Amino acid sequence: MNTSAASGNSSLTSTSASTLNGPSEYGFTATTADLFLANPAPHGQHGSSPGRVVRLDRNRVLVASNSGLVHLPYPDHGLVPATGDWVWLGHNRAGEPAVVEVLPRHSALSRKRAFESSSEEQILGSNIDVVAVVVPMDRPLTHNRLERTLVAAWDSGATPLVVITKADLADVADDVVSEVILQAAGVDVITTSAEQGDGLDELRQHIPAGATLVLLGPSGAGKSTLINALAGRDLQQTGAVRTGDGKGRHTTTSRELVPLADGAVLMDTPGVRGFGLFDAEDGVDEMFGDLDELFALCRFGDCSHQSEPGCAVQDALVDGTLDQRRWQSYLKLQRELAALSRKHDAAARRAYQREWHQKVMSADRGQRAVERYRHDQAAERSGKRRKR
Repeated sequence: MNTSAASGNSSLTSTSASTLNGPSEYGFTATTADLFLANPAPHGQHGSSPGRVVRLDRNRVLVASNSGLVHLPYPDHGLVPATGDWVWLGHNRAGEPAVVEVLPRHSALSRKRAFESSSEEQILGSNIDVVAVVVPMDRPLTHNRLERTLVAAWDSGATPLVVITKADLADVADDVVSEVILQAAGVDVITTSAEQGDGLDELRQHIPAGATLVLLGPSGAGKSTLINALAGRDLQQTGAVRTGDGKGRHTTTSRELVPLADGAVLMDTPGVRGFGLFDAEDGVDEMFGDLDELFALCRFGDCSHQSEPGCAVQDALVDGTLDQRRWQSYLKLQRELAALSRKHDAAARRAYQREWHQKVMSADRGQRAVERYRHDQAAERSGKRRKR
């Protein structure tokens, strides 16, 4: 990341935030201008200008500048751009327009790449202010999925929000909303019906001018319909949802920024089938803060929360104040993050291997001791029989 001061580039010493122009319809504000001034363009890039990544295509990057949208090649160094990145626009070595620098991100929504063997991070979007987890009312609520997505939302550095869609299609709306509010404690929950226009004004209050909101949810959850309703025009294709798997027929296929009339920005995303967490310890702490309070009540500081006497977690599971499903979800997330950490951290991996080696050796020694004991007992009994 380029974090050098603006004074380090003579081409910007006379530039101020008030004279630096960027794509205001894509969230460029005075605060954004300060970010550019604090991270000047690379040396030799005179006349460079601010831009924001609107969409990533296979071989090109769609960038919004003060003069409009332009397709540019990927930068040949530095950070790989993500949708939502603020970038310096200049020229490459061939003199062609290009992205020459990706600025530091104040937030980033990420997940582990989809294939199981990977431990790489996939940035879904950056410089996001609000992550709206979309929960459609026309299908059963998946508790583990909601928890997992909220963990990623907390960990992104943005503010989590839950948006319930298609409220007009369900007869059990109140029950679902109550469940979501209980599970997403500490997170605002908005119930919407894009078809009826319900809840849209409340949602707009969470994305003031210059703010960026990302809609995150499964395919067919109503994200595109919601975007069209917020924009007041058809920006995204929508279609019927298949009854077999709940997927939309004409849903979003790429992450893309969508400007709204009031200066706010929406980031539409494809339906996310799975959400492998990546380095999300902070998000887990936020989502499961009630468990930390229980851990502090355990009799022993190193309690494993399994069978120790005085374990507050086990007591809470017995008396029903802690839901068994929630506890198992927490354990699963912790195992997943620990496995990911071992892939990244060679020292942690070696420590993990040593720990298991010691356990195996200990178990082996214990087994040999049992066998020796049994052998000695058998020999003793045999000797007594001979004496008789």
